[in-house]
Amino acid sequence: MVVLKTILTVVFIIICIALTVIVLMQEGKQQGLGSIGGMADTYWGKNKGRSMEGMLVKLTTVLVVLFLVISAIMNIGSF
Repeated sequence: MVVLKTILTVVFIIICIALTVIVLMQEGKQQGLGSIGGMADTYWGKNKGRSMEGMLVKLTTVLVVLFLVISAIMNIGSF
């Protein structure tokens, strides 16, 4: 049980660091107001999911889910 807790703690720390770095690498959302004036139909707007920014958003989602699951597991084990 101690080994499992140690492994989960190490994985949790790695996920925390990776999540921090990935969130800091993402672009700001200030250009989102351009969609009001019709700027959303650009080539970049249509293919954003295939770009590096789209990959960072998907990776952030996966890491957040892992973060929540591992933190819940570690919390259940502390009782």
